[in-house]
Amino acid sequence: MTIREFKMPDVGEGLTEAEILKWFVQPGDTVTDGQVVCEVETAKAAVELPIPFDGVVHALLFEEGTTVDVGQVIISVQTAGDAGAEAAVAAVPEAAAAVVAEAPAEPAPEARQPVLVGYGVSTASTKRRPRKAPAGTAAQNGSAAPVAPAAPAVPAAPAPLPAVPAQPTGERPLAKPPVRKLAKDLGIDLASVVPTGDGGVVTREDVHAAAAAALPVQAVAPAAAPAPAVAPVAVVAAPAADASARETRIPVKGVRKVTAQAMVQSAFTAPHVTEFVTLDVTRTMKLVQELKDDPDLAGLRINPLLLIAKAVLVAIHRNPDVNASWDEAAQEIVLKHYVNLGIAAATPRGLIVPNIKDAHAKTLGELSESLSSLVATARDGKTSPADMQNGTITITNVGVFGVDTGTPILNPGESAILAVGAIKLQPWVHKGKVKPRQVTTLALSFDHRLVDGELGSRFLADIAAVLEHPRRLVTWA
Repeated sequence: MTIREFKMPDVGEGLTEAEILKWFVQPGDTVTDGQVVCEVETAKAAVELPIPFDGVVHALLFEEGTTVDVGQVIISVQTAGDAGAEAAVAAVPEAAAAVVAEAPAEPAPEARQPVLVGYGVSTASTKRRPRKAPAGTAAQNGSAAPVAPAAPAVPAAPAPLPAVPAQPTGERPLAKPPVRKLAKDLGIDLASVVPTGDGGVVTREDVHAAAAAALPVQAVAPAAAPAPAVAPVAVVAAPAADASARETRIPVKGVRKVTAQAMVQSAFTAPHVTEFVTLDVTRTMKLVQELKDDPDLAGLRINPLLLIAKAVLVAIHRNPDVNASWDEAAQEIVLKHYVNLGIAAATPRGLIVPNIKDAHAKTLGELSESLSSLVATARDGKTSPADMQNGTITITNVGVFGVDTGTPILNPGESAILAVGAIKLQPWVHKGKVKPRQVTTLALSFDHRLVDGELGSRFLADIAAVLEHPRRLVTWA
């Protein structure tokens, strides 16, 4: 039998992890080269992963909803049948159990022999999933685990052994800050967790596995062990029960996690300046209606956002220095001779900012088609990572929520972001008389390293001027 492993790939964004949203196959299913086996969420996008070889699914190593590091094995496939395969699979748990019995104080490479069944031969390979299942079984039945998970069943050994230190005495366990916080929240001592990450790093799954393993121990401990074994478990259970009554903890992952990281990076890296302008857009709203009735634009989605986007492009044409980025490493300002126009879109998974590539070169009709496609794809959760890369400037339309305006935070790597407020009928002085007019407020945030007050003000004023007198879409273009 040949077992081939498929690892969580880097989809080209330099990301370090992704969440498994859905499995499309189960153990025993036949798969072919190029067949999609799962859907993962990464960089604010849902991405389908095809497997690069034929065979029969041997094991799914992570459950849906699990966040997995790039490079970790997520599925193993049997690519060639073998009569002795079943015997080999059955023999591994017994060998692993024997090794644990002989050397319980040190999880040597033999203790990881189940790796040979479905996870690879490297001692640093991750086998998180096998660690969870045997917790209850091993506590009741030392070596009766049905499959590879027998190895991590260290808690099944004599009572003093469940908390075999995974780290040498006196050394601080290796773990990322979020993992340390998770362990603290769950009441888990990191020194008692068996690490499965590369280089002996404790992962989130290791902590969850340790927490899961503690539950069955709690049920057996009163009869099998004195107070020391029960005390730590009680500390874990009590806060959880109390917290669930009055608070709900939501794991930060996927879109929300990426957005949070990007906003913190932007807010504490780029010096933000925000300027505001309130303007009369009555003429623009009339033009929107005229364009909707134009037979040459039949079938296209015509709305105020389309003309606002066009106004931004015209203003960039008049103020090209605003379309730039800051290269910290080279200490250079990079002027962009193209416009990849980002449009902030609210989706079921959270806020994402896909962008229209080379928006400056598109006609009004082409821009309308691109906007419609962008929004539809985002709402379906099918926006690709490439659609969200290399943006140069962004528009966020908070007005759809009835909000007047806001102080938007820059998308990392971009120089400016325009927030569009709600368009409302308000009293306005028009031709010397107070009349009801369609009025809105724009807010422009920009990176003050790239855009000084004069440039930012001229850019915002030009956008407003186009929307007040939309004929400038022609005269200024």
